[in-house]
Amino acid sequence: MASNRMNVLVYSGNGCTIEAVRHCVYTLRRLLSPNYAVISVEGKAIIEEPWSATCALLVFPGGADLGYCRTLNGEGNRKITNYVERGGSYLGFCAGAYYASGRCEFEAGNKKLEVVGDRELAFYPGVCRGLAFPGFVYHSEAGAKAVELRVSKTRLTKGSVPDVFRAYYNGGGVFVDAAKYIDNGVEVLASYTEELKVDSGEGTAAVVYCKVGDGAAVLTCPHPEFAAVNLDRNSQLPGYAEVVEALAKDDKPRTDFLMACLMKLELEVNRENTAVPSLSRLHISSMLPNGTSDMMKSLQEIVSLVDGEEYIKDENDTFHLEKPSAWSLGSLSDALPGKKSEKTDGDGVDDDRDIDFDKVVKRLVIHDKEPPPSKETPYFNHHAFFANLKHYYSQTQSESDFGKNVMYGEVVTSTNTLLEKNTELLRRLPAGFTATATIQVAGRGRGSNVWVSPAGSLMFSVIVRHPVSLTTQAPVVFLQYLAALAIVEGIKSYDTGYRNLPIKLKWPNDIYAIDPSSKELTKIGGILVNSHYNASEFLSVIGIGLNTTNAAPTTSLNALKPPYPFTLEKLLARILTTFSSMYEKFIHTGFDKSFEELYYRHWLHTDQIVTLQAEGGVRARIKGITRDWGLLLAEELGWEDRTTGKIWTLQSDSNSFDFFKGLVKRKV
Repeated sequence: MASNRMNVLVYSGNGCTIEAVRHCVYTLRRLLSPNYAVISVEGKAIIEEPWSATCALLVFPGGADLGYCRTLNGEGNRKITNYVERGGSYLGFCAGAYYASGRCEFEAGNKKLEVVGDRELAFYPGVCRGLAFPGFVYHSEAGAKAVELRVSKTRLTKGSVPDVFRAYYNGGGVFVDAAKYIDNGVEVLASYTEELKVDSGEGTAAVVYCKVGDGAAVLTCPHPEFAAVNLDRNSQLPGYAEVVEALAKDDKPRTDFLMACLMKLELEVNRENTAVPSLSRLHISSMLPNGTSDMMKSLQEIVSLVDGEEYIKDENDTFHLEKPSAWSLGSLSDALPGKKSEKTDGDGVDDDRDIDFDKVVKRLVIHDKEPPPSKETPYFNHHAFFANLKHYYSQTQSESDFGKNVMYGEVVTSTNTLLEKNTELLRRLPAGFTATATIQVAGRGRGSNVWVSPAGSLMFSVIVRHPVSLTTQAPVVFLQYLAALAIVEGIKSYDTGYRNLPIKLKWPNDIYAIDPSSKELTKIGGILVNSHYNASEFLSVIGIGLNTTNAAPTTSLNALKPPYPFTLEKLLARILTTFSSMYEKFIHTGFDKSFEELYYRHWLHTDQIVTLQAEGGVRARIKGITRDWGLLLAEELGWEDRTTGKIWTLQSDSNSFDFFKGLVKRKV
């Protein structure tokens, strides 16, 4: 069974610089995709959210570590220490390295810059002292250097390990007397080759590995995560262009070194040197006779003409409307912001470019006559999808249009973002409109979670227009329960022989499966519902991610040994038609007894005894959900687990269910 630790969390709270976070996120995505989700988290999430169980690596980037201390000293650092000691991994760059040392000594004696004091984490038990090189200025590149590092190839043994390389440096320190801490589990991975400004004791350790309980930390004073293509070689700072040029020449050994460090922390790296994928075009098509033309008529009032071309500029994204005859296969390189560097791949896009995907103009191809042929969308066969949709609808009495109008992109930011964050577009799209994708580069989950979305995951978002007049009999909160039921029932009614696949529901909206090899429960899917109030209706975007055919990073549906492997097109059609039938019944009957019984048939929690964290740690037995507002019902237990007569009702928006620990926790 694959590890449940799939998240790489990059601290982005108090003390960080925006640029340091961006360099971390994009470089780590490049090196660790598709095996991990690389996402940024605030300090509050580290303190209050249950992140450690799914975290493969915790990363602290550059900035000023006093901000880290102010936010995380005490409870935050206790959680970080427990995480690492119990087998977790920590990676600290520059300020993140100072922060994880026993003591920080930064510019001692310099009244303007001095930061001196002990640190709580102390993964490196000694002193991290800086500046290693002079010239540092806060929020400036004035002190930036391309420093040469000599690598210890006896300590780094996995991957293609360089002898020496140059890395970006701006304000980092040196690990004092690092060689003396070998008995404490410290290994020197790389050392400075140049004369230092400060006393470094024995050696000039720039990067160290520290064994911490059952886990480990890699701390690096320079920045091997900074790629030259993401630095401004046109800067007017004296000598900065030369720094960027020197770093560009050593790009491969720099990348190899960072990969070797990640492998030493036992992460699975991407050895193919692929880029964070560029966004693809979005294709809109319909199985209804006038579906596409009707949609375009409703969108026309928000379309603007620029140099004869049609655009929709919405709150989050700008869309360029194209006809099928006006485009050809290729990338979106001409839509990317910024200039191209000399180092590019075959289509003219930088290998490692730091791209703000929200600023990329999205190309929207309108297929008004027939869906795109499979050679134009090789990872999603529109004809197979619409054929299966028609087949499944023929078996139901549903008259809704779920899935009949579709937007597909091979690589998108997030299907939920494209719909929910662009309200002008959202208000004019028909009910049941569905957006789906092969790869998401910024998939969204609940809270700070991001769904891992490599190729092979079924990812889609569907629009539900729910009348406000139905609030009493059919509350909008139940859409998440209907979506969860539609997934489970859609899987089980996919075809003959699928009914007994071991799929379960975790309250309120996670999909779990029993892994056939380990017999353990593992999450294979999740649901995110965002609703807007619009005149007389709720505009809800229901986003679903489901591991289906992918081998990594976790258990997928095809690993459950179904009679025949699932296909994404057929499964999407089955879930949408199931959801359609359920929703039509729901608006007439509400979440009635038949829905309730079906939900309990699939969920994990009947009579489970839990601890209610938000209610002072009382013990309680789960009894179900209320049929009026979908609240979790729990009866309080007293001495010898006898009922006290008190019933707790808990909202899904403010509580999360840690099934494996039997804990209902307050959500932040």
